[in-house]
Amino acid sequence: MTSKQANLEVKRIVGIAAAGEVEDGMVVGLGTGSTANYAIIRIGERIREEEIAVVGVPTSYQSAIRARAAGIRVADLADYPELDLTIDGADQVDAAFNVIKGGGAAHTREKCVADASTRILIVVDGTKVTDRLHMPVPVEVVPYAATGVARHIGRLGGEAVLREGIKKDGPVITDNGNFILDCAFGTIEDPAGLETSLNTIPGALTSGLFTEYAEKMTVMVGEDGGYRILTR
Repeated sequence: MTSKQANLEVKRIVGIAAAGEVEDGMVVGLGTGSTANYAIIRIGERIREEEIAVVGVPTSYQSAIRARAAGIRVADLADYPELDLTIDGADQVDAAFNVIKGGGAAHTREKCVADASTRILIVVDGTKVTDRLHMPVPVEVVPYAATGVARHIGRLGGEAVLREGIKKDGPVITDNGNFILDCAFGTIEDPAGLETSLNTIPGALTSGLFTEYAEKMTVMVGEDGGYRILTR
């Protein structure tokens, strides 16, 4: 088994474990990304095998497509403004359960769904766990204001880079029709303070810093052959 295959197997194990937390009658936020996708697939299997009733609120077009393919009834926050549980991945999580998300450019909807959730289950592999956050922070920006937002980022000590598409020319376009700036700050000493500062920039819609949800968050870390649950 290659290292890539081993990593996918770890993600599959923890995604399946997270799907086991879903109960009959729940409204569940469905995250975006490879680990969350394994949870979506398993939830669909449980709906068929156990005949449980589950409504999924997806955080992206991708997760909506995958949820429908898995046989999950799909709705949105207008239909269900309060969710029982959200299962989502993360790009990085620190010891205080501050999280960086947005590698899949879905963090705005992910934050909306997280905010509406009674409980948040973050599923990651061990490479995503760190003592202090240090990855670039994705910031979704209105295209008209992207240059101005980048200048504000510079004043905060960061370096903003417009995210380019991989299978298209030009910048990544989010599900909301916006751009993504990946903003490098080095080691982030004050994640909550930085999130607040980013939220005040005109034209910056949402940052990928999630610092307000630790009290309702559980972190499941996939490992070889199993998983562990982190405690703060």
